[in-house]
Amino acid sequence: MSDPNPPDAEPRQKPGPKSLFARLTAFMRPVEPEDRNDIKDFLDVAHEKKVLDSEAYTMLSGALDVANQTVADIMVPRSKMDMLDIGRPLSDVLPEIIETGHSRFPVYEGDRDNIVGILLAKDLLLSISNPQLDLRPLVRPAVFIPETKRLNVLLRDFRSSRNHLAIVIDEHGGTAGLVTMEDVLEQIVGEIEDEYDEDAEKTIFQTGSNSWRAMGITEIDVFNKTFGTSLPDDDYDTVGGWLAAELGHIPRRGESLSHAGLNITVVGADARRALWLHIQLDTPPTALAESAGG
Repeated sequence: MSDPNPPDAEPRQKPGPKSLFARLTAFMRPVEPEDRNDIKDFLDVAHEKKVLDSEAYTMLSGALDVANQTVADIMVPRSKMDMLDIGRPLSDVLPEIIETGHSRFPVYEGDRDNIVGILLAKDLLLSISNPQLDLRPLVRPAVFIPETKRLNVLLRDFRSSRNHLAIVIDEHGGTAGLVTMEDVLEQIVGEIEDEYDEDAEKTIFQTGSNSWRAMGITEIDVFNKTFGTSLPDDDYDTVGGWLAAELGHIPRRGESLSHAGLNITVVGADARRALWLHIQLDTPPTALAESAGG
């Protein structure tokens, strides 16, 4: 029987520490993500394992989503834009400016498709003593963008140009809507609180004689008491939840419906829910009370 290790044969080499470490690290090396879906899966796992808290998870997921979204996904449609006619004196448009509460307004001349610039509400402060003032000297140049522009590119442009609002045009050059920097940021960080959020307990704010601004998280019983309505509270806790059920999908900015003499329009929304609603009284108070009581 032959000797398995003859004297003249070289002894078999065992793997050294270095080669063993290299093999182990190669085996343990994590799989690298190949696309955004893989990154999203990693974020989902990190959130489930509580490596990321909800806020960090929302922001990182939102940042990924922004790269895939276009202006058309979040813009305020043309039909819902609050615009000012440059031919009207300040005394005529000032009530509209106060009621809507916007800080910037597209200004048109003649036709609503003919937008000639943007009016900043703060520019009116120096001219408020002259109600007959012509708006033209106060109008700033407008920025026009296509509805196919990606949100991550738009955000970069907003930051570099210091503009906060852009007019969206369609493929034919007509006005399709508008988009603001806040709209883009809310896709990343969620709802951005504004001056209406100073009172944490209050969710409905009157903005005019017949108009209000309400948070989507307004409890239904609070809404019913405020407006004399009778929204069902068996299946929904908030007005935003009721609205989603009525529309059959997550409310989108610009969508509206009428109920019991009220016109309810979504003025702020993210991918999960309605954030802000504009409530307009369409009928006289007596008719509203009769509708609510019947």
